[in-house]
Amino acid sequence: MTGLDKISEHILRILTQEGRISNLDLAERVGLSPSACLRRVQELERRRVITGYKAVLDPLQTGIGFIAYVTVGLSRHTKAAQEEFERLMRAAPQVRECHNITGTVEYLLRVEVRDLAAYKHFHTDYMGAFPYLDTLTTMVVMGSPKDDRA
Repeated sequence: MTGLDKISEHILRILTQEGRISNLDLAERVGLSPSACLRRVQELERRRVITGYKAVLDPLQTGIGFIAYVTVGLSRHTKAAQEEFERLMRAAPQVRECHNITGTVEYLLRVEVRDLAAYKHFHTDYMGAFPYLDTLTTMVVMGSPKDDRA
């Protein structure tokens, strides 16, 4: 982490793992007074080092039984085609992540849906309707022994 001292880095490591930790507990763990710790956290938020906090959900408890990574290649490599595709992905609740990548394809998606039938509907009716779709490769997640995204 560049531009941060060891205490700020320690704060960020703890908040990454325990976003709901109280300021009192956080201050104790990093060796600061509660007021100094709060000022540090607020400064990290102000500088947009910390951009938000969120709940980590159990996919099965929320009805998500099928997770896949999908690579997408476009048949047109124009800015307009990319912007249209990205608009479509932002509007799709099934798409939890969309990354513009380098390599033989343009995008990598993380898609989360109820089941295989829901994925087939997304794949065929939603993605298949995009006019500049060239290739679509699906890799089904069978397990996640490590997932530090949240």
